Amino acid sequence: MSFLESLLWLTLNVYHESRGEPEIGQLAVAHVTLNRALEDKKSIADVVFAPHQFSWTVQKNSYLPLEITPLQDSLNVALKAMTTPDFTKGSTFYHRVDVDPKWSARKAFIAQYGSHKFYRHNDTPFSASAF
Repeated sequence: MSFLESLLWLTLNVYHESRGEPEIGQLAVAHVTLNRALEDKKSIADVVFAPHQFSWTVQKNSYLPLEITPLQDSLNVALKAMTTPDFTKGSTFYHRVDVDPKWSARKAFIAQYGSHKFYRHNDTPFSASAF
């Protein structure tokens, strides 16, 4: 997958999953997506479209962003995430603070950024690196 294709899908995931969040929350969402790609040795598109991961991918009519400024912000965040070290300590999971998924008890809590809580596998060692 080309850099531009990866950037497109990362931008759309940030847009649909975290637009309206502070930049740090959007960056954290982007890093989760990148961390999953690295961990699973998959493309960004494969991560974004993995079954039952991101609800916006199920709603086919919602792919196209309707708001230009948040889309531009998401693009800037995606570029920043792809070129800066991961500050989420290897997080590969997140959820909104107003839900309490069963899986969260089996993960290592890392931090809360904006309205999302971030986690990684309990047995995953962390090493900071840029994507």
